[in-house]
Amino acid sequence: MITKIISTAIPLPLKNIDTDQIIPAEFLKATTRKNFGKKLFFAWRNKKNFVLNSKKFFGKILVVGYNFGCGSSREHAVWALKDYGFQVVISSYFADIFKNNALNNSLLPIQVSEKILQKIFKIINKDPKIKITIDLANQQIIIPEDNIKEYFYIDPYKKICLMNGYDDIDYVLSLKEQIISFERACHSRESGNP
Repeated sequence: MITKIISTAIPLPLKNIDTDQIIPAEFLKATTRKNFGKKLFFAWRNKKNFVLNSKKFFGKILVVGYNFGCGSSREHAVWALKDYGFQVVISSYFADIFKNNALNNSLLPIQVSEKILQKIFKIINKDPKIKITIDLANQQIIIPEDNIKEYFYIDPYKKICLMNGYDDIDYVLSLKEQIISFERACHSRESGNP
């Protein structure tokens, strides 16, 4: 369940990060969602100065450049981000399939304008310990120290699912009483009862 997240963030200001860079194809044989975090950005983790190797940056929020998650459709990319500990990814644009995979796996993709994205990168680099609030109920990114209160859009159905920890089946089951009442009303009309 996601309602409000308050965390520091990790900046990765690269554009067009594709799913093969997020999790290489060689690691896609597994069918469970465990241990993918160790393989996240595998090729880049070998570089000493890569941001995930730095103790300077940490947190549950990943801030990335334009067109994140492009390339092939692989749910494993989301599994790797989640298993690493990320709950939110902020970008100025997400590839559609990645965005849907994220929402279906309780990873919140937040799309902001390029101007706001660059502002967030600047704030994090200036103060890596700054806390960012993600308020899903009110659909806002809040950084009080820098007077940022930015609205973001999320599909209302996906918002309900994320806030309640539902997948599609859980959501339908949450409507069980309403479905039963509707079926009773339909059956009553069909049998001619008022």
